[in-house]
Amino acid sequence: MILARRWLLALTALVLTVAALPATAAPPLTRFVDPFIGTDGTGHTSPAASRPFAMVAPGPDNADSGWDYTSGYQYRAPTILGFSQTRASGTGIPELGDILLMPMQALRTTEFSSHYDKASEAARPGFYSVKLTDNDVRVELTSTLRVALHRYRFGKGGRVWVLADFQHGLRFLTKERVTASDVTLGTDGIEGSIASRNWTDRTVAFSLRFDHPIAASRRLPAAAGDKAPRYLLAFDLGPDATLHAKVALSTTDIDGARRNMAELPGWDFDAVANAASAEWEALLDRVRIDADDRSKRIFYTALYHAFLHPSIISDVDGRYRGGDGKVAWARGKAYYSTLSLWDTFRAAQPLYTLLVPERIDDIVLTLLDHHKAVGTLPLWPIWGGETNTMIGNPALPVIADAWAKGFRGFDGREALAAMVTTSTKDHAHSDWSLFDCFGYYPFDRVENEAVSRTLEAGIGDTATARMAAMLGDTASVARFGTRAKAYRTLIDPETGLARGRDSKRQWRTPFDPGLVTSPLGHPGDYTEANAWQYSWTPSLHDTTGLIAAMGGKPAFTAMLDRFFTVTGKVDKFQGQEALIGQYSHGNEPGHHIPWLYAFSTAPEKGPALIRRIAVDFYRDTPDGITGNEDAGQMSAWLIFATLGFYPLDPASGHYVAGLPLVPRAEIRVPGREPLIIVAHGAGDRLRSLTVNRAHLDPLAIPHEALTAGGTLAFERSDHAE
Repeated sequence: MILARRWLLALTALVLTVAALPATAAPPLTRFVDPFIGTDGTGHTSPAASRPFAMVAPGPDNADSGWDYTSGYQYRAPTILGFSQTRASGTGIPELGDILLMPMQALRTTEFSSHYDKASEAARPGFYSVKLTDNDVRVELTSTLRVALHRYRFGKGGRVWVLADFQHGLRFLTKERVTASDVTLGTDGIEGSIASRNWTDRTVAFSLRFDHPIAASRRLPAAAGDKAPRYLLAFDLGPDATLHAKVALSTTDIDGARRNMAELPGWDFDAVANAASAEWEALLDRVRIDADDRSKRIFYTALYHAFLHPSIISDVDGRYRGGDGKVAWARGKAYYSTLSLWDTFRAAQPLYTLLVPERIDDIVLTLLDHHKAVGTLPLWPIWGGETNTMIGNPALPVIADAWAKGFRGFDGREALAAMVTTSTKDHAHSDWSLFDCFGYYPFDRVENEAVSRTLEAGIGDTATARMAAMLGDTASVARFGTRAKAYRTLIDPETGLARGRDSKRQWRTPFDPGLVTSPLGHPGDYTEANAWQYSWTPSLHDTTGLIAAMGGKPAFTAMLDRFFTVTGKVDKFQGQEALIGQYSHGNEPGHHIPWLYAFSTAPEKGPALIRRIAVDFYRDTPDGITGNEDAGQMSAWLIFATLGFYPLDPASGHYVAGLPLVPRAEIRVPGREPLIIVAHGAGDRLRSLTVNRAHLDPLAIPHEALTAGGTLAFERSDHAE
């Protein structure tokens, strides 16, 4: 008994001791982010250091042109040209890459690129580092929102050199990128502005500062066509052999760049890098998932990539240079650019309404201010300038979706007026007078993409009609609601696919539904896709109508089955990657198609297919993104797939259910109650879907059901009920 009592006392003491120990902290979520995912192959991402939605992203450039180097970087490239301050993540066209700096221990006057120690290369959110072996220097990069900070650790002290190249930039189909510059060299840095013409016309103002005085400088001879200087700058360092540089940028003027420099008043590199990491941690913590480490690396890297863009380009005082080239003031807290809308309206923009709602009003105000400047809503702006890239009017569903979800930080009447103007005034890729004459785009009256342009017009028209309905404009509801059905004119009853018609209403003959066409490849009726892939586009706004046009649910299901099994041609340049039958996950037009099985007679096929896509085409390796990341869209698809629902109709304010890829997830947005997502049972059939035990329609999950908080429960089944 005495021994038993002593054992009990010892056990009690042990329990009390364990209870008193601090709980084991969960590992930081930034640990699961690998910025090298997507940098090898066609993902076109970069390991550059960046804050969320930032103006600057200092990182390595391996080349300054070519489709492989649209972000400036490729994982397997053996040399680095230098380190520029801006870039776009995962795009298909090179742009930005401003203000290249390249440190070196010994003076060189030509061939400034250096080999690097691949094993030394490291990246995490807000930080990048590499050892340049030819230049004998370790480069470390971090940043604030508008200021890049460099730290160079040389092999020894004494005189060292830095190349400051203001002619450099990422180029597309042009050799002479810079059109004018005004650059002033001082004793502790350089300031100026650079005008360039590449994907769009841009102005970059900058203030470059060093923590050591410039001991000597040399201006390099200008190459043919150069309009901006390149300097070799000498610095005399002490035994610590460390030099810091910081670059503040602005779209407006040098004064704007100087004011932006106030974001980084000192030189404490580690403090800035730690602050960047903390900012990323807080943002990543808005979604928690139960998964193994590999799955977390894939998921949290996707979340990281999704939050790199759009990019804030307004100065600290709110000024920015807009689409008309004039300086204006942001109406909201910030003005955004790098809006890859043709890609991101599908899933990335809806994801922002769910996870970063505090940014939505400013994004919509950006779209409206662009309209005020140029007369139409934007297509694909970068650094404030319009590129007129891609088709349709993808800003329209972004605005309608925001209003449908209750965002009221912008004037709805102003928004509707801008939507109507954009839907009636001829502009890039939207010849409304021709469209209204024929009710579609005839392939003999437009240069390219007649079918794709007709189908995407329906997305914008539906968005405009819905916005009008929410604001009580019945005339616009009727006008654009009717025009939104124009796609039915192109559904060929013989094949069930969207097929080109000429101005005499004759079908395109011969017709090869597997032929991939695009203006940059072989011209034709489709945009980076074929008839199989684009025929499902109407389901982005009228799934019921498309089902009817294809002959009803059984025929619709049979078409889906054929689509995912019929093999086709591979054309990586046109985005034909990550193939399952005719489905190409490497490009955006088909991203919604796997979710259409929810509307078919075989809904269980959808979750199995979505899981297959997530497993096969997303990996935790440098080649882990198959197809351009496209400013967050590829990653947004995976995030929604993991959570178990998707914005199939991205202007509706609703989502369609699949099945979660993890047993439990939690969405935690400040100011909202947490949403717990759980999945019970086994199998690929969704037996029931509830939020706080109230049943939901899995084909139309309202946004407010997710933002109110509580528990979203998926009940799975492995057999038909």
